[in-house]
Amino acid sequence: MIAEAMVLTGPRSLQRRQMTIPDVGDRGAILRVEACGLCGTDHEQFTGHLPAGFSFVPGHEIVGIVEHVGAAAGQRWGVQAGQRVAVEVFRSCRDCPECRRGEYRRCAVNGIATMFGFVDVEIGAGLWGGYATHVELPWDAMLLPIAEDMDPVLATLFNPLGAGIQWGATLPDTKAGDVVTILGPGIRGICAAVAAKEAGAAFVAMTGVGPRDAQRLAIARSFGVDLPIDVSQDDAATALQRETGGRLADVVVDVTAKAPSAFADAVGLARPGGTVVVAGTRGGGGAPRFEPDLLVYKELHVVGALGVEYPAYRAALEILAMGRWPFDRITRKSTGFAGLAQLLTSLADESARSSGALHNVFLPTP
Repeated sequence: MIAEAMVLTGPRSLQRRQMTIPDVGDRGAILRVEACGLCGTDHEQFTGHLPAGFSFVPGHEIVGIVEHVGAAAGQRWGVQAGQRVAVEVFRSCRDCPECRRGEYRRCAVNGIATMFGFVDVEIGAGLWGGYATHVELPWDAMLLPIAEDMDPVLATLFNPLGAGIQWGATLPDTKAGDVVTILGPGIRGICAAVAAKEAGAAFVAMTGVGPRDAQRLAIARSFGVDLPIDVSQDDAATALQRETGGRLADVVVDVTAKAPSAFADAVGLARPGGTVVVAGTRGGGGAPRFEPDLLVYKELHVVGALGVEYPAYRAALEILAMGRWPFDRITRKSTGFAGLAQLLTSLADESARSSGALHNVFLPTP
């Protein structure tokens, strides 16, 4: 059998190839891809800003149907042929000390080099990413069952919503009555707002910058954001205190991308004894205006967030299945093989990205 896949052979160079679907035996499976979400990592791989090596099939927010599964693999994962699943981007050997502690993202056998959407096409059959009709699932893959009636495009939100839960609720231990401020109105910021409200937050603010973020801040109101703040027009801390009777944030979640001054803003928005979750990277740009002494004087808890854990993905799928939030109505753009390079090019354009769709999805169609 033959699969089709988009192989990233160099910066901004995608090639459509036919690849052989392997015989996976007793300890693996073949997934027929239905949809694969796109995020910032995808366009950073595409442009070469994220040094991942070439050549490989990108795509790591994968949803599909198990087309064939070996007996041992099916028992290990609790899945069967014909079942819809989401694929955790990281792989876990289940046996090393890190995996046994639940820290499988630091698996001694796996790691970033074996993540789906990152593996060289010369390894095995090369079908290791979601920009394809099929993906090979090895023994150390981790799968999440999805309800039969859930739209696969909607289901790809398991990844950003899982991130929102991890960063906006689990890591900061968000509690009922908390004031939460989220920096960045992208899909993960909006998902963090949902997670904070699900955890009982009494008030959620979100920051964006100028006209490019205006539409996203408006959409955010439908996802639990009580106060959208355009920081080009208003000081975020002043605006927050004006609406909360003088309170600063119990929890600040920074999900900005390449916004060097955001960390200083996060520290300024947090109340004494509050928690700052840093999930947005600075692109090597440092942290202008950041005053380290404030961490001491305010006794802040600062938590770095790399990736998402399996329980958060599972909780995300449960929230999506409940239908309490209007995820089906967010701005979305889907494309097949022919339009993928153009979509990634537009996502890589800093001036266009914020004004584009919140949710971008690859479908394995012509």
